[in-house]
Amino acid sequence: MITPENLHKELTVGQVAARSGVAVTALHFYETKGLIKSHRNQGNQRRYPREVLRRVALIKVAQRLGIPLAEIAEALKSLPDNRAPTAADWKVLSAQSSRDLDQRIHQLTLLRDRLNGCIGCGCLSMEACPLRNFGDVLGERGPGARLLESD
Repeated sequence: MITPENLHKELTVGQVAARSGVAVTALHFYETKGLIKSHRNQGNQRRYPREVLRRVALIKVAQRLGIPLAEIAEALKSLPDNRAPTAADWKVLSAQSSRDLDQRIHQLTLLRDRLNGCIGCGCLSMEACPLRNFGDVLGERGPGARLLESD
């Protein structure tokens, strides 16, 4: 039942868009992907709990870092659906994300440090390319296609 207290705790899609700086269409998209949730009021209008603003902020920051929405959705599964996340909830999410971010930072650092080897070459040699096959380690695994990501 909607009470005067609940009315002020819930936001319309337009209010969420205005407060988060995210387009209404993006909010609808996030909802279809399970990143955020709303419910319908008696007039069949979407209503969002206020804590959705924190989720949207987290989604936008993660997207700016290049994290795919599927990974964001997986991380958000650890947060409660029925209440605002507590500091402990955020700490768990942060610990999980820190490991992923450390790995991403490592990969980007390798890319940055090895990118100079390709400038001017243009060949992306499968034997000598410092980005795709550093030290020709894949050639040592035998003929045929190989996974090109480092372990």
